[in-house]
Amino acid sequence: MKFGFVLPKGDARTAAEFAQEAEAASWDGFFVWEPVWGVDAWVSLTAAAMRTGHIRLGTMITPVSRMRPWKLASETAALDNLSNGRVILSVGLGAVDTGFAAFGEVTDRKTRAELLDEGLEVLTGLWRGQPFNYQGKHYQIKETSFQSPPPPVQQPHIPIWVVGAWPREKSMRRALRYDGLLPNVMGEDGVVRMGPPTHDEMRAIKAYVEQNREGTTPFDIIMEGETPGDDPDQAADIVREWSEAGATWWVEAMWATPQLEGVLARIQQGPPRVEG
Repeated sequence: MKFGFVLPKGDARTAAEFAQEAEAASWDGFFVWEPVWGVDAWVSLTAAAMRTGHIRLGTMITPVSRMRPWKLASETAALDNLSNGRVILSVGLGAVDTGFAAFGEVTDRKTRAELLDEGLEVLTGLWRGQPFNYQGKHYQIKETSFQSPPPPVQQPHIPIWVVGAWPREKSMRRALRYDGLLPNVMGEDGVVRMGPPTHDEMRAIKAYVEQNREGTTPFDIIMEGETPGDDPDQAADIVREWSEAGATWWVEAMWATPQLEGVLARIQQGPPRVEG
């Protein structure tokens, strides 16, 4: 199991400083969130890349429906080259209550899903290089030879983690086309349930992935939550259960912590390692 930490708030300088602390404390990944209006995620991750040497760097999450996918392809490829192949891109529909309507972004779930699917196809196509042409419902792209940037360091592409709504077939199939799953659970009423999946649901998700994924590249299942940094045994017990249920990454998320001092202290305590 690998361990990441997501920065709940803070500017690019904070991201750089905290990423350096996370690397020193042996976390495997450092993540920032991507707001509609706020501190730019890719500037923050670039600052973090300049202060670190091996920790993975990514978003949690990037709502592709409101991105220009060619701009996102440029940002991610540039950062992957700068960091020598350390980028992880986490994607999903995004939370509409974070300012989508206020800034005129698409709020319809079906349309956002279409934009996500097409956006990922454009993104990965541009990463592969030119010539690239695309004809979709929302995006039409013609090949260009104008100052094409270098491809990402990571091949066949930068790892993409996708939010998937269990047990919705279409949502799960989308995630299986890429490199990782951030599982949500959708109730029979069609509404995403608050809170994480149960351990039994995680085991069912793991079994579904093993039965249905056709790709041969590694595939991750990511669990997000909090562990007590001042009680390593209890922290290990928490993540051990998720590891045994099928999760391959634990991402420590302190969204409700009001002060950055508390966030930094938890980073410095290190990840909840499971021995053996």
